[in-house]
Amino acid sequence: MPKVMSVARQSAADWEHINAGVAQLRDLGPEGLRARWRAAFRRGAPSHLPRHLLFAMLAYRLQADVLGDLGRETERYLSRMDRASSNPAAIPLTQAFEQQQRKLGPGTVLTREWNGEHHRVMVLEDGFAWEGQTYRSLSEIAKTITGTKWNGPRFFGLRDKKQAEVAE
Repeated sequence: MPKVMSVARQSAADWEHINAGVAQLRDLGPEGLRARWRAAFRRGAPSHLPRHLLFAMLAYRLQADVLGDLGRETERYLSRMDRASSNPAAIPLTQAFEQQQRKLGPGTVLTREWNGEHHRVMVLEDGFAWEGQTYRSLSEIAKTITGTKWNGPRFFGLRDKKQAEVAE
């Protein structure tokens, strides 16, 4: 299993490798992606997968190989969900998994697409960095991006509407 590592520890060369690999994947047609799949997973790709899913799964694998894969607690939770797929909402989140979802360590990169533009925000020790500026909160960044008032964690997908209503 690939290593699990903080994004902050990655070098510029790691990011260049990921970006170059994803760019190469974008240029491949379905058969090229299926060949890459065979090389990456040592078996043929499922025949029903369309090009966009082949691309997404290969890009994830490339990133996971460089940055690290899911943590053990996340894998356990997903495994429990898979076994109880008829009613995944019935599986309670473990306290450790819930804390992992809420805690954003320095070096974590949040992404959001808004009006066709991709935005990347890096978590710092004392705030957030976006487009060369430092902000105190995600809400400030969300307002700057959209021009309207937003709950920052909700804008960046860190909480869903139901959780936010209970917390507010």
